[in-house]
Amino acid sequence: MKKIIIAIDGFSSCGKSTMAKDLAKEIGYIYIDSGAMYRAVTLYCLQHGMFNADGSIQEETLKQQMKDIHISFQLDPASQRPATYLNGKNVEEEIRTIEVSSHVSPIATLGFVREEMVRQQQAMGKEKGIVMDGRDIGTAVFPHAELKIFVTASAQIRAERRYKELKEKGQDVSFEEILKNIEDRDRIDQSREISPLRKADDALLLDNSHMSIAEQKEWLKEQFNKATHE
Repeated sequence: MKKIIIAIDGFSSCGKSTMAKDLAKEIGYIYIDSGAMYRAVTLYCLQHGMFNADGSIQEETLKQQMKDIHISFQLDPASQRPATYLNGKNVEEEIRTIEVSSHVSPIATLGFVREEMVRQQQAMGKEKGIVMDGRDIGTAVFPHAELKIFVTASAQIRAERRYKELKEKGQDVSFEEILKNIEDRDRIDQSREISPLRKADDALLLDNSHMSIAEQKEWLKEQFNKATHE
């Protein structure tokens, strides 16, 4: 069976990462969470005081320090799931907070950040056999990926899922704040100048608003089998 690149794009809080991780584990591929890479850069900026009081980013400072930001993915021994590492430290939990979520979009719009992240992502995909999810994987990072999926769901449903997830982790969050964050990110992601969020012409559309995890898994496996046997 030939190895391929699977690109899963879509809106925030659609469950892209979960489905991509599960698929990668099932088929024995490497999982790369591109969104986590931008979240890791955002966390680095928060840790190093690079955000101004008005929420803007100190671009020149970040540009100078991009060479010091190294992101990798390693299997967590406890959960047996891939975790995001920033400069050798597991930051999987830290990058999922609402603070990081509310700061990540301005970081992801910076051309020099995207350029470096795409360079790292393309290096990870040279041998194929990877599943990567994000906003521009099928359009900018791997335009020639053999299987492209674009995931969507209503903002209300995505906010409900995110709210439940964060509450289960013990975080004190507001549903209204999460919904606003999702709507803001949708607007920024779709309107940014560099690699805006959009469905690739050859991507398969998956609206999972009313699908169970099991139904999504079955659908994805079916598309994978078609793509690897063509």
